[in-house]
Amino acid sequence: MTIYNDEELDAAVAAGALKPEAADALRSFVGQHRAAPDQEQFRLLTGFNDIFISIAMVVFLTGAGWLAGRSSFLFGGAAITGFSWGLAEYFTRRRRLSLPSIVLALGYGLGCALLFADLIAHALKQADIFVLTNLWNAQFDLFAVSGFMTLAYVLHWRRFQVPITAAFMGLTGLTSLLALLRMFIPGLQYGLPVLHLLGGLALFALAMHWDMSDRQRATRRTDVAFWLHLAAAPIIVHALFHMLGVFSPGQNAYGRAALVAGLYLLMTLLALIIDRRAILTAALIYVIYAISGLIRTAGSPEVSFAAAGFVIGAALLLLSAFWNPTRKFAVGLLPARLQAILPVISERPKPA
Repeated sequence: MTIYNDEELDAAVAAGALKPEAADALRSFVGQHRAAPDQEQFRLLTGFNDIFISIAMVVFLTGAGWLAGRSSFLFGGAAITGFSWGLAEYFTRRRRLSLPSIVLALGYGLGCALLFADLIAHALKQADIFVLTNLWNAQFDLFAVSGFMTLAYVLHWRRFQVPITAAFMGLTGLTSLLALLRMFIPGLQYGLPVLHLLGGLALFALAMHWDMSDRQRATRRTDVAFWLHLAAAPIIVHALFHMLGVFSPGQNAYGRAALVAGLYLLMTLLALIIDRRAILTAALIYVIYAISGLIRTAGSPEVSFAAAGFVIGAALLLLSAFWNPTRKFAVGLLPARLQAILPVISERPKPA
């Protein structure tokens, strides 16, 4: 029996042997009729060759950036940016290799950051472009660099459509917007957790938009949603825990642990409903910290962190083993209208 993977389908589309609509229809059909125990999948490796190529890319880009940047960050950033784009023309557009494409997208962003930062530094040294530059301090630099990076990633997305690029666009765009707000409203620095929470929720809403457009998780839209969720979750979690004073020095260890556990249960419910474990992963370090503090207060400081890891790890392993039936139960409690827009519930294949 012949099995075609996504990379081969993408190669057929690139070669003109198959239309993009036909490839997406085939993926959707297979997704509906193939019983899969876990729908949260994203494409990363097709074989060890992907790892080999990625290592070679890192070594090559590092060497090129170092040699070109010996005189200026401008040339180093330009070299990394140019080589990342050029390599993506072959390994991303033609070969459709996932991990190398991610490495090249990261390299492209790093090169752009070095390039734009050096250009802005030279511009500000040559002339006082803005009267209020001395008052904005680093916020203007952050706004300019992240803004240019957002535009650069827009071009990268339009050319290559690497799923992780959407997350980079969201993060750099959010950083640029926050820096712009702080430039004109300096008092906003005291409300940063609220702004971070709103920005994280915006990324989460964008991720849900991509998720709802591919409920079967059979196309690359689910990869875009995965990376957006992975970008949004840490921002939301960190902002929530900061606003609730989880890490405030005067908070009781028992109260902190109870608060963290309650929030983590709510996050677990949300993760089950939307079938995304990224939220649980993002909050993991906070939960371990709070539980270890509770164990330390109880009189076992030498084993607090290990014991917390053991307890949380066991709970997550148990949840992972029964993820599908638990999710089926949780989603079944929701209204039918809401169930209709959520990712489909996969069933384990029944024994013959």
